[in-house]
Parts: sequence; structure tokens; C-alpha cells
Amino acid sequence: MTDAAPGAPVADTAAQVADTAARSGMFRSLRAYNARLYFGGLLLSNIGSWLQLTATSYLVYRLTGNAADLGYNVAFQFLPMLVLGTWAGSFADRYDRRSIMIVTQGLLATQAIVMGVLDLTDNISLPIVWTLSLLLGVVGAMDNPARRGLITELVPTAQLSNAMSLNTTVMTGSRVFGAALAAVLVTPLGTGWLFILNGVSYAAMIYGIVGLRKSEMVPAIKRPAGGQPIRDVLRYVRSNRRLSSMFFAYIVVSTFAFNYSVVFPKFADIKWGNEGAFGWLLTVTGIGSVVGALATARLQRVSLRWLMFNVGVLGAANVAVAFSPQLWLAFVLCLPLGFGGAAMIASGNAISQQESPPDMRGRLLALTAVAFLGSTPIGGPITGLIADVVSLEWSLAYGGVSCFLCLAVLAWRWR
Repeated sequence: MTDAAPGAPVADTAAQVADTAARSGMFRSLRAYNARLYFGGLLLSNIGSWLQLTATSYLVYRLTGNAADLGYNVAFQFLPMLVLGTWAGSFADRYDRRSIMIVTQGLLATQAIVMGVLDLTDNISLPIVWTLSLLLGVVGAMDNPARRGLITELVPTAQLSNAMSLNTTVMTGSRVFGAALAAVLVTPLGTGWLFILNGVSYAAMIYGIVGLRKSEMVPAIKRPAGGQPIRDVLRYVRSNRRLSSMFFAYIVVSTFAFNYSVVFPKFADIKWGNEGAFGWLLTVTGIGSVVGALATARLQRVSLRWLMFNVGVLGAANVAVAFSPQLWLAFVLCLPLGFGGAAMIASGNAISQQESPPDMRGRLLALTAVAFLGSTPIGGPITGLIADVVSLEWSLAYGGVSCFLCLAVLAWRWR
């Protein structure tokens, strides 16, 4: 028997169901206006970014025909993340992230428009592309931790894991539209106009930042001045077994198994006989990425086991795509390639926030970006050189082997 009124248990149950529904669901964090506005601007802006990334690969391959030069280009683009990333995360923990982003987004738009104008006026060359990619990387290194850290101010802490997974969904899903648009528009418009379109698309992101309702934002816990912010976050990662395992996987996998965009142009041209298929390969990979990120977004709490499973999916897909004899089969296999990669990225972001003290979130997000993007200056050129000198197939397959070795080490560590 209970002392409650006859209708109380039913009401309590209904309330519990409603509360559970509010805390679950694939898109639960989008109930907040600020999250909807921010992710909408991010989606439109990143479609433009993928336009530029795809167009840059077309441009560099058109200029030289070498996969190694594509690898060097991504090295220039992401080297600043390796050098500046952790410092930029500390900066984002200390100062207003919205203000940082307004400046960085404006600079990114300027870089895209300058590159477009130089291309349209036939003043573009490989050294100029590399210089502008380096500039893009410097600004992006400052923008990345501020942009990802701002997400922690849009939703309550209980929704952070979902919001970070949706951020990965937007970042990878925009590739579906951006790469497809590039594949369709590159022939009639040329690469120069694709750069211009990307420059214009940053207006959506700036609007998504300026239009945030301050009254509905979650107050950020600022890092106090002084101290040793970078050493503190490194010490914290070393002391946390889940975080250190996640970062190990991030570094190994992103260095060797995430460089398919470096060699896909040569695969499409040499192995499958269709140079224009490069953009469509990225598009199909993006579709798989959306599914993988959304599958992670459904989880209330992301486990290391889920991350390791997706490292295995990514590794198997790398090997399978590398030795695919037909283009149609490569398209099919790009779906698990995108799924495993995006689910791994989303898992790492979610785990870093689940394990993070409030005043360290920006630095941990920056450290994940350093581990993921900062390793590209190493892996990109290696992948390109293997494609040009050793074997086109093994330029992808060796990344799959590295995934399996990573899993073996983690399994031994957690035995």
C-alpha cells in the first residue's frame, strides 16, 4: 500500500517518462534555441568549407598530378593546429569564445575570397596555395577550440555528450552536400568560384554567433589567470585511464587512417579511371559519417568499447576500399569508412567532455583537435608519398593495419 493519492503513481510515471524522453533522443540538445541557431549556421558554413577543401584538392591535383603534393598541402593546413592547438585551447578557456569566433570567422572568409580571386585571375600557383593553406591553418587553430568550446555554453551539462555528437554530425554531414556540390559545380564554374562561395558562406556562421540569446546561455567557468594550463591538462589526461586510451587511439588512427582525401583524387583518376569521381567518393563517405555520428548521439553515455569498435570498422573499410577493383564497390565501401571514422571522432569528443572538469573543457577539446588534426602534417605527406612511390593501394591499406595494431595495444592495456 502507499499513502499517495490514487492518481499519483500514474502522474509520477508520466512525469518520469517525459523526463526520460527529454534526456534521451537523437536530437535532444536541439530543443534549445541557441543550439538550433548555432548548428544551423555551422551547417551552412561547413558546406562552404567542404566546397573549398574539395576544390583545393582538385586544384592541387590539376597543378601537379602528385598525391604527395596534396599531402604537403594538408600538412601546411594542419601544422598550426599541432603547434598552437593546446595554447589556443587555454586562450579559449580564458576569454569570451563568441568574440574570438567573430574575428576568426571573418579572417577565414577573407582567406577564401583571396584564394578565389587569385584562382579566377590565373595568379594561382602551388606555393601560393600552400601559403594560403598555412594561413587557413593558423586562423583555424584559434577558431577550433573556441567554436567547439562554445557548444558547452549552449546546452546543460547533461546534454553535452549529445551536443558534441551532433556537432560531429554537422561537421561530417556537411561533407555530403559540400563535396557533392563541388563535384557538380567544379566543371561549369571552376575552382575559383567555389572558393568565393565558401567565403560568402561564413556569413551564416557569424549570424549564428551574433544571434545567440545571452540570457539562455550556460555561463562558462573561466580558467583563472596564471598557473600552468597546458601542463595541467596534460597531467590530467595522463592520470585518467579512459582519456589516455582515447587519446592514444586518436593519435594513431588520425595519423595513418584518416588521409583518404589525400589519395582519393589519384585513386579516382588512376585506379578507377574517373577523375571527377573524387567529389562523389567524399560525398558517399559523408553519408556514412552522418549515420556514424548520429548513432553515437543516441547514446546516453559513450563508452571506450564503442570507440574501439569503430576503430575496427574504420580499419577494415580502409583495407577494403584500397583493394576495391570497381568504382561502384568503392562507393559502397565508403559508407562504413565514413561511419567508423565519424563515430570514432564523436566518441572521442563525448568521452573528453564526460571526463572533463568544467574549467578544462576548452583545453581538452583543443587537445582532441591537436591529436586528431595536428597529426595530419605527419600522416598526410606519408600517405601521399606511399601512393606516388610505393603502392596506391597500400597508401590506404596501411592505415587500416594501423587501426588493428592500435586495437591490439588497447586490448593488451585493458586486459
